[in-house]
Amino acid sequence: MSANETLPAPALKRKLGTSGIEVSTIAWGMWRLAENGRTAADAAKLVHAALDAGMNFLDTADIYGFNGEGGFGDAEALLGKVLAVEPGLRGRMVLASKGGIMPPLPYDQSAGYLASAIDASLKRLRTETIDLYQIHRPDILAHPQEVARTLDDAVKAGKIRTLGVSNFTIHQVAALNQFLGNKLVATQPEISPLRITCFENGELDQAMMMGLIPLAWSPLGGGRLANLESERDKAVAAELDRVAGAQGVSRTVAAYSWLMAHPAGIIPIVGSQQPDRIAEAADAYKVRWSRQDWYAVLVSARGERLP
Repeated sequence: MSANETLPAPALKRKLGTSGIEVSTIAWGMWRLAENGRTAADAAKLVHAALDAGMNFLDTADIYGFNGEGGFGDAEALLGKVLAVEPGLRGRMVLASKGGIMPPLPYDQSAGYLASAIDASLKRLRTETIDLYQIHRPDILAHPQEVARTLDDAVKAGKIRTLGVSNFTIHQVAALNQFLGNKLVATQPEISPLRITCFENGELDQAMMMGLIPLAWSPLGGGRLANLESERDKAVAAELDRVAGAQGVSRTVAAYSWLMAHPAGIIPIVGSQQPDRIAEAADAYKVRWSRQDWYAVLVSARGERLP
């Protein structure tokens, strides 16, 4: 392959481990679903926008909606209301949620709490099974064997179909997976053109080695790709804009597609709560990256040449 030949197109679907569950390679996330007094009818429009755009992979968490004082579980509960009104939607989605954070501790994956958190999520979501359940952030005080036992029990009981982690180091991933009977299928780190740590710290290499799907949270750098703050931000945006302009897409779409071009099969989690922006994300499948253009974004994010 020459520098100007295009990298392989991203797959439209991927399987969660050996489960046979197929997920879209762009996901929609609900961390802001419960903001601004959004009604179930308004939330349903967003769910439909994601599904209609080909995103069957929907990601939420029990902590979503928490504002520091209240709102714990609000995003799950709002999605549960949507599913109560339109139960047929459940069969069209692969539903992912997360748990293991209990404000103000902040983290608790003891057997008693984690088991109760899983049950509480199921109740709020008004579903019998969560397709992908992820430990949201690692509890330093929980032995991975204890966490694994609780998760395996939940899988055996039919409450969870597959397992994942979020914000785990490579060693924490390996430790938990060692004790699991039902092996991990996904990992969810922060990845964006402005947050490239995982390209060099071994996280994506481990994901490829273990067959884990990397789910990228905050793929737009927490909004910084739209509101450029530093010279580095501007340099990265300029490289994205160059490719976006040539291929007739937005900078946002170019950022999603840049992540998707990585061989680990990164799945960006679209955080927008606007139907048109959710639909626009599907344009990422149209973008093709050359090796030269892809590395130009990485180099600008590094702020220095590659060795």
